[in-house]
Amino acid sequence: MAENQQNLNNEISVSIYKKRWMKFKSMKRGYYSFIIIVSLYLLSFFFPVLINSKAIVVSYNNELYFPAVLDIIPGVSSYYPGERFGQNIPGEADYRKLNKAWQEENSDNWLLMPLYQSDPYEDITSENNKMYESPSANHWLGTDNTGRDVFARLCYAFNISISFALLLTVINYIIGISIGGAMGYFGGKFDLILQRIIEVWANLPMLFVIIILSSILRPSFTLLVAIYTLINWIFLTYYMRAEFYREKAKDYVAASISMGQSNRTIIFRHILPNSLVPVITYFPFSIVAGIAALVSLDFLGFGLPPPTPSWGQMLEIGLQDINKWWMVFSPITAQFMTLLLIVFVGEAIREAFDPKVYSRLR
Repeated sequence: MAENQQNLNNEISVSIYKKRWMKFKSMKRGYYSFIIIVSLYLLSFFFPVLINSKAIVVSYNNELYFPAVLDIIPGVSSYYPGERFGQNIPGEADYRKLNKAWQEENSDNWLLMPLYQSDPYEDITSENNKMYESPSANHWLGTDNTGRDVFARLCYAFNISISFALLLTVINYIIGISIGGAMGYFGGKFDLILQRIIEVWANLPMLFVIIILSSILRPSFTLLVAIYTLINWIFLTYYMRAEFYREKAKDYVAASISMGQSNRTIIFRHILPNSLVPVITYFPFSIVAGIAALVSLDFLGFGLPPPTPSWGQMLEIGLQDINKWWMVFSPITAQFMTLLLIVFVGEAIREAFDPKVYSRLR
């Protein structure tokens, strides 16, 4: 009897957040998908030292150079001319030839190459690359119409797609939650005026805007995020407005107002934490929508400029000649598996935050 009472006390003492986390972990498909997708995304930032034609470390005349490592750091140049390492070639050093020459000469100089010795930007100007080369030991998923390695581009495109969707979703959530919450809390004319503005703004033809801006400006990662942010935050305002109206009518808000607490305290300390469940459960599906949006734009030719690695651009090239099956199969499989993992995570989060399972009243 005492043991049952102790177990009951322990269950009651567990916070709602811990209960939701435990429920999420119990959803094995979603939990393991979360671990896989997060691990792959973190690993993707180190692709320059895993998938690259540049050396990780070069030891030349007792001096060390780290060209591939420098690729990890944004804004830092990893360019070393061939003359720096004694190569009589124009332009950047060819590290594969350098490694082979030093091994044949038994030189004291040495270098360490990545596991996969191709990068996503190396084209037919390299002796190792040919147009539409079938999958082989050197190019696991073949090459595209410019001789670029498909596997390398596929991996780098994964990082770009997830980063684009994450950044887009976070910005949309910040704007949508802020505006929707303000509409629901203050109400009145403020809510009425913003509703009319949002209704007009929501009818903006998004695709035409992108086409027009892409024809005037050079598309870039930042520009595409900015364009999509113009409209994508609107749907969140509807959720947050409704949640704030519902929470504002409850007794704990009336008690907070009667105690003289400021609007800032009531909004951020009381109402907002109780209003985030719908938007949290929708977060993974917003990531899915962001990835699909970028792939669609790249496929239509209004996305990231070449030679930026892109699943949509790879698929568009593959469909030009369906016989090059690896160009179609590779990006479709990568996108399918990525979206599938994220959807599994979204399902698990939705179950964990289901108020019928765990709520603050239980």
